[in-house]
Amino acid sequence: MANLKNQIQQLAKDFFAETVDLRRHLHSNPELSFVEFQTSAFVKQFLDTLGIPYQSMANTGVVGIIKGDLPSDKVIALRADMDALPITEVEGRTYGSKNPGVMHACGHDVHTSSLLGVAKILMALKPSFAGTVKLIFQPGEERLPGGASLMIKEGVLSNPSPSAIIGQHVMPFIEAGKVGFRAGKYMASCDELFLTIRGKGGHGAQPHQNIDPIAISAQVITALQQLVSRVADPRIPTVLSWGKIIGNGATNIIPDSVYLEGTFRTFDEKWRTVAHQKMRNMVTGIVEGMGATCDFDIQKGYPFLVNEPKLTEEARSFAIDYLGAENVVELELWPAAEDFAYYSQETNACFYRLGTGNPAKGITSAVHTPSFDIDEKALELSIGLMAYITVSQLGN
Repeated sequence: MANLKNQIQQLAKDFFAETVDLRRHLHSNPELSFVEFQTSAFVKQFLDTLGIPYQSMANTGVVGIIKGDLPSDKVIALRADMDALPITEVEGRTYGSKNPGVMHACGHDVHTSSLLGVAKILMALKPSFAGTVKLIFQPGEERLPGGASLMIKEGVLSNPSPSAIIGQHVMPFIEAGKVGFRAGKYMASCDELFLTIRGKGGHGAQPHQNIDPIAISAQVITALQQLVSRVADPRIPTVLSWGKIIGNGATNIIPDSVYLEGTFRTFDEKWRTVAHQKMRNMVTGIVEGMGATCDFDIQKGYPFLVNEPKLTEEARSFAIDYLGAENVVELELWPAAEDFAYYSQETNACFYRLGTGNPAKGITSAVHTPSFDIDEKALELSIGLMAYITVSQLGN
């Protein structure tokens, strides 16, 4: 194993500069969810140069196959997402977005370029490993229904079927040079809430002649928090937040309607289903009890993400061997959502975090912000570690 580790570390050094170039090209040319046509073509072109066969899936998705020269039926899948976000990037970067209003603000350029770098390392290692590696370049992680769900429906986890799937995601709050793991439940399910309350508008000085949807919305928002604080089992983390409220009245005008958007997140599918019905009952009861009507739409999003304990602990041990224990951290439960969760509901999965921050260089911005960036030295670790975990897992 020591010889293999040294070999991979040297290959990661050798391919580092090229991986940086790949990342910068992708960062400069971001595309939104499910329209990653140029990104998909770029991935295919690179796989062609490596001699890796592939097929298209879910319109812009790409699935490549690498078979080690040694005999084995074991299959491991590696996943990278490709889509960007509708965010305008800060100015002044030589590799900044060329597409106005679109930016790789969640690090998917890192994920895609890293998987291409991993593919190059694995091709160099073909004579020395057994088994098959499935490379999944996935569209649409940032938008429902999630590209992962579409690729699963089209058979990405069959022919051949992987015994495990591994993914990584940038984490700006972990310094470059480190990675993080968490076994078991890790990320939350995510549902989108859309509520319209219809009352009767009129003059603010005559509220008795109106049915005030703003006052009703305040009652709804307050009451629904009881779902989290008094109905939910306190052992199950639960979040209900409203992020958008529109009531187009004025200082003395009560509007006819109020529109709200929010999110509901938790870590238990049974409770998730129960909570949806309780929310509907509470909202309808409050609104109708105050003389108004409503439309309440709950769009079910990604399930919760669970890291299979045995696979995750093995990956953690490989990371410790590759990086040293001081560079492998324990992750906290994270109430954000990821469509990698769909894979984790279907097969053994390990989703870990790649440290990309560097406070000394001022690289501290969170994902989904216009100033997000990475310390690119993380790319050498990224391609080397994923390759090492993969080959080590195939050898288990």
